[in-house]
Amino acid sequence: MSKKTRMKSSKPSPKTRKPPAAKPAAAKTARRIAPAPPAKKPAAKTATTAAKKAAKTAAKTPAGKTGKTAKTATSKTASAKASHKPPSKSLKSNQSAAPQPAAGTGLAEGAPAPAFSLPRDGGTNASLADYAGKKLVLFFYPRADTPGCTREAIDFTRLSSAFADAGAEVLGVSADTVKAQESFRDKHQLSVPLISDEQHQMLEAYGAWGEKSMYGRTFMGIIRTTVLIDANGRIAKIWRNVRVDGHADEVLAAARAI
Repeated sequence: MSKKTRMKSSKPSPKTRKPPAAKPAAAKTARRIAPAPPAKKPAAKTATTAAKKAAKTAAKTPAGKTGKTAKTATSKTASAKASHKPPSKSLKSNQSAAPQPAAGTGLAEGAPAPAFSLPRDGGTNASLADYAGKKLVLFFYPRADTPGCTREAIDFTRLSSAFADAGAEVLGVSADTVKAQESFRDKHQLSVPLISDEQHQMLEAYGAWGEKSMYGRTFMGIIRTTVLIDANGRIAKIWRNVRVDGHADEVLAAARAI
């Protein structure tokens, strides 16, 4: 056998070569269809970003402002807690509260009585100095010859002798004119002197002039008030917003007690 023949016979025939094994089609299909797993959120990165933002905010905020914010938050928390606590009971004092002066005046019990000198019915004047060393009752009424004022003036007239026995004099005061006071006196046979204070000087000094309301309307006017002055010229007692019924008797009892 020749050398060429041996070389040809040693080479494998192309027909006898085995084809490479085919990959299963099912596996390829599965790889194509299977969805990719969802990407996980970078928690560490998110936390780092938030920390950086907080640090920037803290760096921009002044130190004093940060302290104030902390104090405000603390105070809000404390007030919220305190709101749920029952109110503490106030201790009762054995001492009575000191009398308060009338609005707009320094008038209070124990204070010197404000001086006055004004015209009265009969054409003369009446002043505080006229009653020095005596007890004096001043009853301030809104208007002459109105129902409540008439009853009050009649009650003081009825008790005028009893007041005299107690060493006290009685004067009625309003902003009516002298002529109106005289008509009032004559109509109801009043024996107590009636003072005319048209300029409200005495009314304001004794706290009997102030804001009133009626039928939803607010206005300035005379507040029915009575003041008892002792023999030393000091305020012994003040009655505000007087109720007419039985008032003159109450004032007489107070005059007798001082």
